[in-house]
Order: sequence, then structure tokens, then C-alpha cells
Amino acid sequence: MLLVPPHLTRRTGPDRRTAIRALILRALVPGIVLWLAIAGFGELLTGPLKGWNRSESDLNRSLQDIRDRTWDSITALWSEVGNTEIIIGVCALAVVVVWWRTRRWWFAAIPAIAITLQASIFVAAAAVIGRPRPDVPHLDPAPPTSSYPSGHVGASVALYASLAIMATTIERTWLRRTVIAVCSVIPFLVAYARLYRGMHHLSDVVVGAINGLICAGLAAHCLVHRSRDTTEATTTRSTPA
Repeated sequence: MLLVPPHLTRRTGPDRRTAIRALILRALVPGIVLWLAIAGFGELLTGPLKGWNRSESDLNRSLQDIRDRTWDSITALWSEVGNTEIIIGVCALAVVVVWWRTRRWWFAAIPAIAITLQASIFVAAAAVIGRPRPDVPHLDPAPPTSSYPSGHVGASVALYASLAIMATTIERTWLRRTVIAVCSVIPFLVAYARLYRGMHHLSDVVVGAINGLICAGLAAHCLVHRSRDTTEATTTRSTPA
């Protein structure tokens, strides 16, 4: 799996200087590049590709036509899962539990790094692009941010993808598969809910998911990456004199 770093199970973590350097070089710098790509595509959506709004609006209207009380209630719950308060709460709980169980702060910090990076990119991109939300009745209160990209979807993908990556280290097969399956399903529910409830265009959701997925991968790799110095030291010790 591309998102899972090869040294995810390492028992020793980086020192403070190495951790700061890794966060800058392996999370912040790639994050800036990702923001430029997301903002650039957003400029296309609100400029030369503005005609896409018509076809995307057709999807939103078709979902509006199938609304009923039952699905309104179900999707309200799914949409709530992607709210900032829920994301932060689940992330904080996961960090505490994983840190307590593993005693590896660099491993436990993965979801916190992922959602922080995702949120930073999302807020910056939304401020620059300012894309209007779909022209259908909105079933959720509209946040002050613009429609592009989806913050709910991005946050849920960043959080649950990072948890799924971490779950690959669980030794019990049934538990590992269950956690990964649950974490894989939740972002899809959030994404459908945001479309159903008229809060985003399809492209907002797709780009939000890409943002979250890449941020989860960056978070998983930045602190658990084995440094060159460590590798060389290990090789030196293992080489006979």
C-alpha cells in the first residue's frame, strides 16, 4: 500500500530537531505544493471550466428530487461526522489511546498532523477560490468558507485514512481488517451526505477527498521515515571489522 511507510512499526522515534526538520520538509513543503495544485484547479473551475457547474448542478438537483424525511435524517448524521468538533474529538481520543497503548508519540501524532495539514490547505484554498455552493436548497447551515474544496470530506478522509494506515500495524487479523474497513467506509458516507444535502458540487467533494488522502500519506511518512544517518549507523554497527 503506497500510503503505508515501510518503517511504520519502528520502535524508536526522532529527536526534536529531526522531527521539526521532517515536519517542514516532508509535510509543510509538500503541503504548499498541494495547495498550489488545489488552488490552481479551483481557478480553472471558476474560470475556463465554469461550464462544469451546469452538469454538476444537474447531479445536485437529481439528489434533491429523491430527498425524503428518512434520508434527510440519515444524511444529517453522516454529515455531522465530518464536522470540525467531531473530527477534533475523534482525533484527540485516537492520539491519546494510541500514545497510551504504544508509547510512541511520533506514531500517535499521525492523525493530528494529517487533519492539521488538511485544514490549513482547505482554509487557504477556500479563501482564494470563493466558489459558490450549489444552487439547490441547503439542508445544513452553510459555513463561512466557500464550496471548494469540501472541508467535511477532506477532514474525514485525512482522519480516517490516517487511522486506517495506523491500523495496518494491528497484529490480530480480524481486528485489523475491521478497523480498516470501518475507516474506509466513513468518508464515503460523509461525501454522499454533503452531496445529498446540497452543500457541495461533485468536484468539491473529489478534490476534498484528494486533499485529505494526500495529507494522511504525508503525515504517516514524515515522522516515521528512517533517517539516512540512522540507516548508516545501523549498517556500520552490523558490518564486521
